[in-house]
Amino acid sequence: MATRIAQRRERMYVDGEWLETEDALAVSDLAEGGTFAQVAAAGPAEARTALEAAHEIKPTMRQTTVVERAAWCEAIAAGLREREEELAEVIVREAGKPISSARGEVAQAAERFDRAAEEARNVVSKGEYREGSTAGHEGWQAIVKHEPIGAVLCITPYNYPLATTALQVAPALAAGNSVLLKPATKTPVSASILADVIASVDGIPDGAFNFIPGQASDIGDVLAGDDRVNAIAMTGSSGAGKHVARESGMVNLHMELGGNAPAVVFDDADLTDVAGNCAKGSFKYAGQRCSAISRVLAHEPVHDELVELIDDQMDAWQAGDLFDEKTGFGPLISEEQADWVAELVDDAVEKGATLVRGGKRRAPEGVPDDLGDQFFEPTLLANVPHDARIVDEEQFGPVAAITTFEDEDEALEIANGSDLALDAAVFTNDHGRAMRMAERIDAGAVRINGAPSHGLGDIPFGGNEDSGIGREGLDASIHAMMREKSIIL
Repeated sequence: MATRIAQRRERMYVDGEWLETEDALAVSDLAEGGTFAQVAAAGPAEARTALEAAHEIKPTMRQTTVVERAAWCEAIAAGLREREEELAEVIVREAGKPISSARGEVAQAAERFDRAAEEARNVVSKGEYREGSTAGHEGWQAIVKHEPIGAVLCITPYNYPLATTALQVAPALAAGNSVLLKPATKTPVSASILADVIASVDGIPDGAFNFIPGQASDIGDVLAGDDRVNAIAMTGSSGAGKHVARESGMVNLHMELGGNAPAVVFDDADLTDVAGNCAKGSFKYAGQRCSAISRVLAHEPVHDELVELIDDQMDAWQAGDLFDEKTGFGPLISEEQADWVAELVDDAVEKGATLVRGGKRRAPEGVPDDLGDQFFEPTLLANVPHDARIVDEEQFGPVAAITTFEDEDEALEIANGSDLALDAAVFTNDHGRAMRMAERIDAGAVRINGAPSHGLGDIPFGGNEDSGIGREGLDASIHAMMREKSIIL
């Protein structure tokens, strides 16, 4: 266990200045209990000041070169690496993430800034030259170039408070936009450190980056509904995304929202490998990931064997001291989230599912009293009926829910039965069947013989239906945060 020092106090950063406010966000310590930080909370007035700053700096940002912006991103990456241990500890405490995962998140965030610099160079260097090819346009010549879209509002989630923030902020800055960063209210401290790193980089104009933590109920609509915002990058729940979309008007929406990833397992798959992937996909970070395997669709002949194999894997996924390298996961982000997971598990059991393991709110020894109700045991449900809510709804908890199907058509019917269509997985040794399923499953990404994973952002990812608008990824995000201009000669 790391030793916690004096409580942190973080400020907001607007138009090149650090600002304090009377109101503050109290950030819970999910490793030791209590509160470990207070973060200045913006109100409508501070939000409008940030909007004006981001708007006024647009012409200046448009004049910056990709060489300058790439240098900024590389300097930010270096700054994050210099503060790796501090950032990792903060992520452990504010997000309840094991230290090994927290360190990986810091490394991933830094790498995303480096890669954004590379991708921005590639995009800007690949303008187009075209000639008129229709009657009446002979001799026309055109240059099609990329330019910044303007001001980008970044709305980030609690589960990857630094890595996902980097995936939004890095492309936005690299593309030449001004940025308004609104972090999740439960995990704003790592974003504050990122703001400090950005503020220390030479050459970034005042107003180009603004860090405005605050309650969504106070400043969310002020930010999302302002005409000075040109694009919104958001990662969050489907409900929150729909609200932002209703408020936003004529802006470029770039949203990665809720997920309920099915893992479809056929009887010819390597079940030992499947069990390992499903356990990791369901229990990593206590299932609080949009790409988590939320339901396992098992071919009827292998259901019982797969349940036993997943059960065997579960001893490796236990809660414990978050600063212990061997800990699998910690508490859920809040009591309310634990309530939600319990509600879904109870509903499944009431409808006939078999509770194989877990199903209770149980904290490991030594957990402070104020965190006890946020722990939920790794849980395995078998024979889950198709009408159980957990089959269709996003759970964000450490639950592997196993249901069955008879054939490909039924598997597709179950997999596509949810309004959430972000990720999916198919396990089979039949190449033709793998490709048929991948093409017919309604999801933004389908992984063959592996748990869903987004990596650094090399491959575009995002969802269909209620799971989002557009695709994220370093190259994809930079394109989404730029616009094309045709100069016709």
